[in-house]
Amino acid sequence: MIRTALVTLLLLVAVSTEAQTPPLPATYVTNKDIQAFLNALPKNAVSDKPIRVVDVGGYHVGVYGVLRPNNQPQQAAIHYTKVTEVYYILSGNATLVTGGTIQDPDSKEGKGAVHTAQGTRIDGGVAQKVGPGDAIIIPGKTPHWFSTQEGDLHYLIFRADPEGVISLK
Repeated sequence: MIRTALVTLLLLVAVSTEAQTPPLPATYVTNKDIQAFLNALPKNAVSDKPIRVVDVGGYHVGVYGVLRPNNQPQQAAIHYTKVTEVYYILSGNATLVTGGTIQDPDSKEGKGAVHTAQGTRIDGGVAQKVGPGDAIIIPGKTPHWFSTQEGDLHYLIFRADPEGVISLK
């Protein structure tokens, strides 16, 4: 009887303590922040840089700003990680190929211990035209490549990182 009462009391304390733990604060990335960041990116190189990355209680979530100038060669890529990327196209139009097999892959270590392979193209993937307002979810370990591009491409990448491999910078 006492044992049952003690277990019940401990469970109530645990639930009460958990309920009192304050939630993590929200992180705001304003349109002003995003526009200022994108405008500061170099105009003559492909850029994929963090605007904000936060620890959300056991994993990281990042917002990245990307510029792909139309005059720069595009490489197919695959990231050997569980990080899922969500692309949100802000401006420009392109054909995005996902899945399939990367041709002529090289292999290199990336920032935050993310192992990446890049190649000249993807064979056997799914090609989809994308433009402003489109969102694309690319799971980790999925090859992806902008095969064609009309004008400079600006987009945001939201990265959910259950492994903690992306840096908190």
